[in-house]
Amino acid sequence: MGNRFKNYFELTKPKIWYLLVFTSFGSAITASLLFHISVQPLTWLFLLGGVAAGSAAADTLTGYNDRDIDAIMDRTKGRPIPSGRISARHALIFGLILAAVSLLFAWSINILAFVLMALGLFDNIIVYSKWLKRTSQLNIILGGFSGGAPALIGYVAVTTQHIELGLVMAALVFLWIPTHIWSLSLHVKKDYTKAGVPMLPVVSSEERSVRVIAGTTLMMVLFSILPFFLKQFGLIYVITAIVFGAAMVGLSIWLLLRPSERASWTVFKFSSPYLTALFIAFMVDAFYH
Repeated sequence: MGNRFKNYFELTKPKIWYLLVFTSFGSAITASLLFHISVQPLTWLFLLGGVAAGSAAADTLTGYNDRDIDAIMDRTKGRPIPSGRISARHALIFGLILAAVSLLFAWSINILAFVLMALGLFDNIIVYSKWLKRTSQLNIILGGFSGGAPALIGYVAVTTQHIELGLVMAALVFLWIPTHIWSLSLHVKKDYTKAGVPMLPVVSSEERSVRVIAGTTLMMVLFSILPFFLKQFGLIYVITAIVFGAAMVGLSIWLLLRPSERASWTVFKFSSPYLTALFIAFMVDAFYH
């Protein structure tokens, strides 16, 4: 039973959904502190449980869609489905159950949370994984809505006041995705090439790929300053955004000037702490607002 639980847990790709649940939590805490709204324990249960289930469902069902290419790539061939630890049929059933739970929990919050959850699942499972991943280098851009959805769900679970703040927090995650994914894709370019997945580094030269990564990183960092000008956040947030943003830009310049697997891997690994730091800054700044 322990091994079975471990296999199904691994199937959900927890390293991915941990961060998405945190952005949802961060945006909800930020909204509650800014507007002095008390969030009921049941709402927290539906929010965090729903986003965790929805993110896990998306990762499980994209894993089901990608089982053939996962079996080809060295990085993914040990995952539960291609390795044979979980059958494709059982993975599909498990993913659909998780999706149903996420939608039920989102419905229990409010109709807007339900719509966002449904759109996020559709975008990730159908638009990105089923349609664009194998056909277009723009796959992660057009499929990026699902990454920002948890942050917006967290915000609307608390309030719709100044909804532009929730949209900015979600957009920050959306803009973070290209740097995060393309730097990883550059690091494992051989795998994606072998599987025939048209990620940017596969269909473009290394020179163009690192330029695009540097450009998207700069765009993300500049955008991260925007909340300060919305006059809802102060020095704690903007200093954090500038310091961590400078580090992100510095790493992307390193990758631009000296492309290497080490540089691309470092950009990829630092991108998650960067986003985490921004959402912590949102919460801390809102606390002292």
